[in-house]
Amino acid sequence: MLLSINPDNPNDRKINQVVDQLKSGSVIIYPTDTIYGLGCDIFQKKAIERICRIRELNPRKANLTIICQSISQLAEYTQQLNNRTFKLLKRNLPGPFTFILKSSKKLPKMLDNRRSTLGIRIPDNKIALEIVERLGNPILSISLKSDDMIAEYFTDPYEIHEDFEKLVDIVIDGGVGGHQPSTVVDLSNNDIEIIRAGKGELIE
Repeated sequence: MLLSINPDNPNDRKINQVVDQLKSGSVIIYPTDTIYGLGCDIFQKKAIERICRIRELNPRKANLTIICQSISQLAEYTQQLNNRTFKLLKRNLPGPFTFILKSSKKLPKMLDNRRSTLGIRIPDNKIALEIVERLGNPILSISLKSDDMIAEYFTDPYEIHEDFEKLVDIVIDGGVGGHQPSTVVDLSNNDIEIIRAGKGELIE
């Protein structure tokens, strides 16, 4: 299903429709402030398995990311944040950053990798944030990569729907996506290490 949602003023009924689907174990493709992503409710094991099959990933080995609605929700799924880390997050979120932090015991075991770390995003995108807020817990986020030799990521929701309509339950059309992924910043060792330079400049 291709579902068009206004990125500036998301329709309540459509957001609720997506949330109901997520609660029932559906897999969606949705916009962020960077690129489109594959997502599901982090507590739906079969949905996570579906996404990992689509992207040919092993959840125990992959560096998976979740989308949170706020820093307070983020803190539930990570180990205690020190003052420096908290201030850094506060300065840069919502925004085009993925922060790698130590995960807490609240994270589903299936998503807990060998390093006990987790990528966390709070994107500056109303659709993604509304979905997570209504759902009441984070959603999984995996970048939607293209096989195109020129464009690494999908940007056109209609093309995404053509390629993925048989693999996912909903493709959200939230407008044309970007070409740049998020900047990945590793904070898991209490240092600031940029793992991947992407969209956005970190304010330290």
